[in-house]
Amino acid sequence: MNGVTIGQAAAFVGVTVKTVRHYHKLGLVKEPERDGSGYRRYGSAELLRLVQVRTLAAAGVPLAEIGPMIDADAAQFAAALADVERQLTERIEELIARRDMLHRLADGDRALLPDRAVALLERLSGLGVPAEEVAATREGWVLARALVPEGFGDFLTHVEHALDDPRFVALSKHAIQATAWEPDDPRLAELAAAVAEHFLANPAHLKIVTGLQARTDAAARYHLIAHYGEEQGSAAARGVALVEAKLRAAGIHIPRPDTH
Repeated sequence: MNGVTIGQAAAFVGVTVKTVRHYHKLGLVKEPERDGSGYRRYGSAELLRLVQVRTLAAAGVPLAEIGPMIDADAAQFAAALADVERQLTERIEELIARRDMLHRLADGDRALLPDRAVALLERLSGLGVPAEEVAATREGWVLARALVPEGFGDFLTHVEHALDDPRFVALSKHAIQATAWEPDDPRLAELAAAVAEHFLANPAHLKIVTGLQARTDAAARYHLIAHYGEEQGSAAARGVALVEAKLRAAGIHIPRPDTH
């Protein structure tokens, strides 16, 4: 008897009988005729075709594309292989990106923020900013990056430069301490005046406030970022409002909640 059974053919090629039958169903490999004993016998031609199909499938070629590739001439086959290689390269790059994201997820900061931002958060901790305030800043920056992505890189640059200024750092720490005050504490007005004066005297630092104003929906996005985490009526909310009022009075554009 010429040829081998479907089970033997599958074993020789390295696939399952179910896979061979699936190839038959898709028309990738012609099903042999039955012999006098009623068995289908696979000869060398069928085995070669099975090897070709299995090899291309293992290389990632979609089954729907394998038949035309095998039946094409040499030039068409080479072009088809090049296209498959391109698709596989794109998939590999995507998988690598996903793997890198999984690695970054081990560090919650780096999953959502660029390395520059993470370094700045670590710098804040080194400057003595309380852990809870660093955590709040992290969340605010994640929001800022999502709402105004086109300006986030410049924003980080402004923060980097501002942290080199001892006066800015001192005012920032004072503002953090002020969040524990009562909303009607008269010291809030004094602190707000000092903060506003510092921003006006240092235009580069002022961009920390003005740089995250989106081109569209400016008011909505600005207030979501600038007032993130504030409780209505709190000392923090009043302090920010006082600083914004003084900057507006000095001619600085600060969006209002009901404007664009």
